[in-house]
Amino acid sequence: MKKSIERPVVAIVIATGVASVVTQLVAIREFLSQFQGNEVVIALILFCWLVLGGAGTLLSRPAITRRFATFEVLCGFSLVLMVLATFTILGARLLRDVFFLRGASVGFYPTFLFVLAITTPYALLIGFLLPFSLFVMRSQRPDYPGALVYIWDSIGDISGGALFSFLFVFLLTPLQAIFAAHLPLLVIILFLRPSARRPLYFAAAVVFGVLLAAVILERTTLTSRYSQLVHYQETRYGRLTIVQQQDQLTLFQDGNPTMSSQNEAAAEEAVHYALAQLDHPRSVLTISANSDVMEELEKYGLESIDYVELDPDLTEVLFRFNLVKRVPGLQVIHGDARAFLSEASSVYDAILVNLADPETFQTNRFFTDRFFSLARTHLTDQGVLSFSLQGFQNYLAEPQRRKLSSLYRTARAYFPHVLMLPGQRVFFLCSGRPLEINIPDALASRGIPTAYISAYYEGNVTPDRISRLRGLMEPASPPNTELAPYVMRTVFWEWFAKFETSPLWFIGGIGGLLALYFSRISRVEFVLFSTGWMVMGSEILVIFAFQIFFGYIYFKIGIIVTVFLSGLLPGAIWGRRWAHRPRRVLVLADAGLIGLLGLTFIAVHAGDRLPQAIYLILAFGISLGCGLQIPAALHMKGDGSAAATAVFSADLIGAALGTLVMSTILIPYMGITGAIGGLFVLKLVSLLMAGMLDGKPFAKTVSD
Repeated sequence: MKKSIERPVVAIVIATGVASVVTQLVAIREFLSQFQGNEVVIALILFCWLVLGGAGTLLSRPAITRRFATFEVLCGFSLVLMVLATFTILGARLLRDVFFLRGASVGFYPTFLFVLAITTPYALLIGFLLPFSLFVMRSQRPDYPGALVYIWDSIGDISGGALFSFLFVFLLTPLQAIFAAHLPLLVIILFLRPSARRPLYFAAAVVFGVLLAAVILERTTLTSRYSQLVHYQETRYGRLTIVQQQDQLTLFQDGNPTMSSQNEAAAEEAVHYALAQLDHPRSVLTISANSDVMEELEKYGLESIDYVELDPDLTEVLFRFNLVKRVPGLQVIHGDARAFLSEASSVYDAILVNLADPETFQTNRFFTDRFFSLARTHLTDQGVLSFSLQGFQNYLAEPQRRKLSSLYRTARAYFPHVLMLPGQRVFFLCSGRPLEINIPDALASRGIPTAYISAYYEGNVTPDRISRLRGLMEPASPPNTELAPYVMRTVFWEWFAKFETSPLWFIGGIGGLLALYFSRISRVEFVLFSTGWMVMGSEILVIFAFQIFFGYIYFKIGIIVTVFLSGLLPGAIWGRRWAHRPRRVLVLADAGLIGLLGLTFIAVHAGDRLPQAIYLILAFGISLGCGLQIPAALHMKGDGSAAATAVFSADLIGAALGTLVMSTILIPYMGITGAIGGLFVLKLVSLLMAGMLDGKPFAKTVSD
């Protein structure tokens, strides 16, 4: 009698789910490190992962795979998957500087193509393996339910997300996490196989060797021939590397150079422009820090310096390599600066924002109306808020003018006096009192010595340049609000303009794909397509909301993904019980999802006044609704192999397009509120479709 393959196939499906989610999360963090923490990259990865998964699912159609749908072939594909996981991470890390100029920004389309090329092999095979596993199972048991495979896969996905979020992210480097995540799959193939194992030993040994070699050589993959790597560390909040070129040390966070030694001019501007406005400053809050900033603050004999930094590992590295000096009165506070201000009762003479330009949602949250309001309540009557953006020499480019204008208008709503000082960086000084332009004389009268400002300020920051910059500001520029961040919209537009491209090609391509796909799907598939779109669109919403309100997505991305996966499992289990009434399940689930969108609308308008758990509960509810609909759709389509392929691919393709459209079109151009409205309209159409289900196809499909 042929030995049952059900138990080993189920184990492979679960282990593959674990490995795939860990690989996805590691890939997201790796691409974030390679592309300077740009959140759009998260969406590009998720889009490529999902759309390629949908394509892989379509490739597993019974007409193609029936002849070789065996357990031995499944084991072989699983071994290939392990090698591809390692190559995906190494490809992202090693090939970025091969295809693009080292240190240079990369346009949207090249970034998209690079992410697509690197993720294609692994994501395509992952999409192929889930339905292929079902067909292998049905080769021995033809009536095996497709919903059960979906449930086993969900268990693996949830387990992988939990392992990464609560264990791997704290203990392992990226390639160590890949090794640990795929090791159970390797063990299962070798020891749960129902027939002779000997032919697999050599292949398994090769795969194990590849995984182990990647772990051993990981630090080497981060070393550049242009500089010496003196420190490398993966923290829960990002990747920290310090490189040395001759006597200069440069700190990189997620691949972005954020601080370097021997940069006295930047430190003087960051400190003295603001503190020169004050007669006797006593307390200062600095949000992040530049090298030499503490030395400049020390000149004022301050009573207290509160230094807020999110990542405790970062401050430890800064102090160890003397990039930041410990000075009298310094208190280091580890946490989110906005959360600190929201809870603190302290009042400061100056708040210094030492952050890069608002080119990500995480940074932009310190340049919005909400932050300016918060900062104003923590300043004395004569206090000063200081922040800066990239400057210009003689010509102010239009995108930069828009950003400066928006921030100027936003700051003026909370501070009667806003002074803009041009230079390599444009400094904003915001206060309730008139502000002094002649900063060198103000510093000299207080006996504060400087090197750069005393020698070069009057040649660079002249009254004419200040007046000219002020005259270039657009009074009617939209404010930079949290839910509709105009600066981020401008950054996205600038990303295309810088490389002389247009988002219209991208938008048109998406529209063409949607039209083609809609012409070939049934009503049931449209409902699943819209639900996949809804789930991943909501996931992107939550990711961006966490960036805006809480500011540390690099750590929380695993938890958010895990929560969205967690709702699928109970949803699929309950949906399987009620699958005999599929139309009712589809209608009620759609109605519930629309209701959850309404609650999400309320939540985002409350912002960080709500605990993070509320957003995660909403995420769980949305994924639960998706899980309910999968078994119902399978039942309505007949639960055959072709039906399983159609349903799984509709869900994946909808999720892929929802990810991309939400992050690159709806949120940048319509804001968070408009994006929620777009999801509401889509789900309302889906509800109408579900209500009209009567066995007639919305549009004929090949499988129908």
